[in-house]
Amino acid sequence: MLAAHTDRSGATTAARLRLAFGALLLTLAVSACSSSSSGSGTASATPSISAAASASGSSAAASSTSAAAQISIKNFLFSPVTLTVQPGATVTVVNNDSTAHTLTASDKSFDTGAIDAGKSATFTAPTKPGSYPYSCSIHPFMHGTLTVS
Repeated sequence: MLAAHTDRSGATTAARLRLAFGALLLTLAVSACSSSSSGSGTASATPSISAAASASGSSAAASSTSAAAQISIKNFLFSPVTLTVQPGATVTVVNNDSTAHTLTASDKSFDTGAIDAGKSATFTAPTKPGSYPYSCSIHPFMHGTLTVS
């Protein structure tokens, strides 16, 4: 066991070691999240946030309805968070992030598989109208909703 020695600033050696160990663990966790894994995406041209946002000149939208349905992934976020499409529409998912992601419906009705950084993939929206929550199966804290109407 470490003896608690206090330095001039009042911090103990044990406290400094705990702080250093915590910083090391945090660094390892962040670097593990940013490592790339292989996936089955397709190559993409320069991607945009969403077709609707690009056409209107606006920035990333919280929700969008678009004929050219597109979802962008950047900074571990889906954009738009909610997208409304027609039944059976083709949705393009563009990964503008530094690591692989998926876009997987909670009910498994659609799943892009792993999309490598800088790549894109497409899926077909369900034909039944409704709300379809989705997440990234690699980073489950990432969420969005596809609305079919």
